[in-house]
Amino acid sequence: MFNIPTVPTAEELLGKAFRKSVRARAGKSPGRTAEKTMILTASNILADNLRAVVRRFPNFDEIGAFYSETIDIVVGLDQLRISLASVTWASTKIHQLSRAAIGKMARVSDAKAVRKQMFGRTASIMKEIQPDLDFLNRARNTINALPALDDEPTILVAGYPNVGKSSFVAFVTSAKPEIALYPFTTKGIIVGHIQYCDRRYQIVDLPGLLDRPVSKRNTIELQAISALKNLGDAVLFIVDPSGTSGYEVSDQLNLLRELKSQVGLPVIVAANKMDLGPAEPVNEAFGISTLSGEGIAAVLKASIDLARAHHAPRTRQVDETS
Repeated sequence: MFNIPTVPTAEELLGKAFRKSVRARAGKSPGRTAEKTMILTASNILADNLRAVVRRFPNFDEIGAFYSETIDIVVGLDQLRISLASVTWASTKIHQLSRAAIGKMARVSDAKAVRKQMFGRTASIMKEIQPDLDFLNRARNTINALPALDDEPTILVAGYPNVGKSSFVAFVTSAKPEIALYPFTTKGIIVGHIQYCDRRYQIVDLPGLLDRPVSKRNTIELQAISALKNLGDAVLFIVDPSGTSGYEVSDQLNLLRELKSQVGLPVIVAANKMDLGPAEPVNEAFGISTLSGEGIAAVLKASIDLARAHHAPRTRQVDETS
């Protein structure tokens, strides 16, 4: 979805700019013209590359609520904006320094000293924004890893950790989520697709949620909350009544009631792990087993029918790197 290029370091940019300035001077007689060429070449390269760093990040006001909220959760929008503003400031400042240095050359005899002074101040500015460039590169890696979400009927698979959400998604779609017998295996949102009756549907495996206040939820859970608020046409809520997940059925049902009251989406409930034998009954729930496949077809059809009935075309969430 996002494809932000690697953010170069200050050392890389300075090396590139100064090397090209030396090459640009080649063939020119020593003096004011040669020094002016070096300044213009180096400053233009640095200013242009810094502007490119900023330009390649998306406009966070135009990428849609899900992506902006998720980026705020996993990276921090305030710090992103501060670092991007710092890089913009450096680009403008270097451009201004070059113009001032060229103006000064007309008034002094030692043009080389002016150029050296300008290069020194430029290096100081680049050193000053190195922490911002480092942060932006880390942010870039995180943002690029966010899933691509399409405008098609979408089912959100929710529930407590280790109840079988990832197993369900792996069973019915092309997605290959990590599956293990311990909670919080899903570290982010996983997207799978299924072709059903000549139409493609999107099934989103959400990180496990716990029945606790939002203020106590971790970044993994907050991503799931953002998806429930901003994505999807229906929710498949999976409950584990067998006791093997390590969570009480009553706690899982409390979370189900909370989601129903707070999320404006239709909800289907599935009780998983029916292959393990008799378990605490869950009212109005489809009985399924993601191990044997029992009941999967029925709950999938019901979820797809619900998502199709409630799907309304959404505006495109993001336009590549904007």
